[in-house]
Amino acid sequence: MRLLTRNLFGLLACVFLLSGNTQAACLGEQNTTKVYTFDVVPQLTAAKIYTTWSPLLQRVGQDAGLCFELRVSATIPEFEQKLLKGEPEFVFLNPYHAVLANQKKKYQPLLADSEDLLTGILVVRADSPIKSLEELKGKSISFPAPNAFAASLLIRAELAKKKIDITPVFVKTHSNVYRSVIGKDAIAGGGVNNTLDNEAPEVRQQLRVLYETPAYTPHPVATHPSVPAAVRERFLKAMLKLTQDEEGRKLLDGINLSKPQAVTYAKHYKPLESLQLEKFLVLTGQ
Repeated sequence: MRLLTRNLFGLLACVFLLSGNTQAACLGEQNTTKVYTFDVVPQLTAAKIYTTWSPLLQRVGQDAGLCFELRVSATIPEFEQKLLKGEPEFVFLNPYHAVLANQKKKYQPLLADSEDLLTGILVVRADSPIKSLEELKGKSISFPAPNAFAASLLIRAELAKKKIDITPVFVKTHSNVYRSVIGKDAIAGGGVNNTLDNEAPEVRQQLRVLYETPAYTPHPVATHPSVPAAVRERFLKAMLKLTQDEEGRKLLDGINLSKPQAVTYAKHYKPLESLQLEKFLVLTGQ
């Protein structure tokens, strides 16, 4: 019953957002004067993000004595503009965003999943005759956004290394990528392993993975340097506590963070600097 209530809470939060009011209620401890902004990279639809993150932040906030305002930007470029201006206090972001945010605003990663490493994938229709990357030369390939780490940057860099020229088409979300391939709007599309796994069986069955990148530490939750160390610690403890009961584990599964672990920039994300992906970045509003 408690899980049903939390899922209903997430659904109501989603309806509240889509109704046009972007000022969501405090998620978590109501009796606190400080509300922390919590931004989530919009790689999925706003409805999906609000439905999964709202009940999780509600419980974590109550357990940690913290209050959160969940914010979802309309597009990944809009999210990036806010991030690189240092607006979010807590933020769930892709690994290369973590590099940029650390370099520009000293954001510090706090936790990420320890089990499911992140890989970029190129998918084609299940019935596609394409068997190799070379067959993509001169073709239109869909990606969620220019700076999506594994779904776009890694794949475009790999294609460039192999001298495979393609025409990238950016369609905002991973879900849109998969559907553009199924609908034959693009011959192939870039995504990541865990967003494909989250799609409905009828979507997955119509797609085939043509190529997969090496694996990396997945999306972290990071914090602005203004967030006190004690608050970071309370949030981390509350997230780790979710693994101890069935309801908490389901909440973590919903955001692809099934087995959270503490992470640091130096150990888990600084190595990405050596990939030299900056030549493929497309930053707006800077």
